[in-house]
Amino acid sequence: MAFLTDRKKAEGLGAAGHGAAHHWFMIVSSIGLLILVPLFIFTVGSAIGDSYEDVTAYYARPFPAIVAGLTLVVGFVHFMRGAQVLIEDYVGGLKRKLTIIAVNMFSYALMATGLFALVKLAL
Repeated sequence: MAFLTDRKKAEGLGAAGHGAAHHWFMIVSSIGLLILVPLFIFTVGSAIGDSYEDVTAYYARPFPAIVAGLTLVVGFVHFMRGAQVLIEDYVGGLKRKLTIIAVNMFSYALMATGLFALVKLAL
């Protein structure tokens, strides 16, 4: 007769073990976005209405280019992780996997497009 405690019976039946890490990532990326988005608005706002040559010269400087690039990357990764949680909660089966793959591909494509445009503008 094997005696198992309640804890031993429940072990391995809970969360997948990545919930806390995901939660902390979302908190840290939210704090990062709280800092980056106002800086991004400030840098883009000061370039609005300028000629193409002025905007190119402005984004050739490191600070505006780094702020824009970090905002794109952190924003889209934050979106991707948040959307994945929503999809996992409300979609099931094969649709879940396909939707998560589609959202990840969409996020990476937009991130790459934005970074490519930023590099092209800065060079």
